[in-house]
Amino acid sequence: MKSFAEIVGIGPNGVVSIVGAGGKTSLMFHLARQLAYSGKRVLTTTTTKILIPSTEQSETLLIDQDPQVILRQAKAHQAAGMHVSAAAAYLPQTDKLKGFPPEAIHTFEDSGLFDWVVVEADGAARKALKAPAVHEPVIPENTSIVVALAGLEVLGRPLGEEMVFRSELAGKLMQLSPGETITVPALARLLAHPSGAFKGAPPQARRFIFLNKADTPELEEKGAAVALHLNGASPSVAEAVMVGQLQEGINVHRVYVGGSQ
Repeated sequence: MKSFAEIVGIGPNGVVSIVGAGGKTSLMFHLARQLAYSGKRVLTTTTTKILIPSTEQSETLLIDQDPQVILRQAKAHQAAGMHVSAAAAYLPQTDKLKGFPPEAIHTFEDSGLFDWVVVEADGAARKALKAPAVHEPVIPENTSIVVALAGLEVLGRPLGEEMVFRSELAGKLMQLSPGETITVPALARLLAHPSGAFKGAPPQARRFIFLNKADTPELEEKGAAVALHLNGASPSVAEAVMVGQLQEGINVHRVYVGGSQ
């Protein structure tokens, strides 16, 4: 099986924005590690809020609300294979990091210091699935690749806030009432809806879906069923739908492109 970067076709440079729920932060740092190992210079950041990364996720964390200050500090780490993380501020009341406005992502990309900027562009309160509110997600206009996530563990579970962030909105997109069981077709409807997985994605951005938490053969098969629903949609939802896990890295079990595996 190809790696995530090979499936997505990661080129020499660009901006990856990660949206949805069920593993965004894990995907961001696993991808950054892959890119850095291949010699790329990588910045990980957010346009929303994230938890402080562990040293395993990112050894270097820069914090300043001024992107130019971040760039000056990043120059001290400039080398092939470098990976730094940046945030605008530390929020002690939540123990999280505040991200940058989308225009700052332009500044980071245009600086030439980084080959890839990987952005967590959505919040989900650590739930497995979400529907975006009016102000979400916050995807920079210069994004070249958008990856939408969903956690397969929601399948077979009742629709509610326990597992679904903004469950009332999600129910409308899935055509489910609160408490109804989340099915394969319902999850596919949410991801394919114009107000769902790729809401606000720039028109030039390439689109991919990662169905996470395929931890059992049963969930892997359900993920495959969701992928086939999505690949049968018209117009096309994404270039490819991946079914896998984000535990010790980016493990892609199956990939579906244009209705085939």
